[in-house]
Amino acid sequence: MPKSKVRKKSVYTPPADRRTPVKAKLAGPSHPIYVAAFLSMMLLGLAWLVVYYLVPVGIPFMEPLGAWNFLIGFALMIIGLLMTMRWR
Repeated sequence: MPKSKVRKKSVYTPPADRRTPVKAKLAGPSHPIYVAAFLSMMLLGLAWLVVYYLVPVGIPFMEPLGAWNFLIGFALMIIGLLMTMRWR
């Protein structure tokens, strides 16, 4: 059986006119109030859970919530944690 010929492929070079330089906009650092906001959210959630564990019966607005206090405390901490992802 005859052997097939090997074709030589030329090296691809992109056209020069299609490449336009793009300047990336650099974002500056976060505002200090943003840092204080996410830290306070995490600490507020932690404080909510600690207060619920230590004094579950003495606080009138926490007592009827029952197990929802866990959701509130963890939600505050998670919101603070999610805010840290946008911190620069």
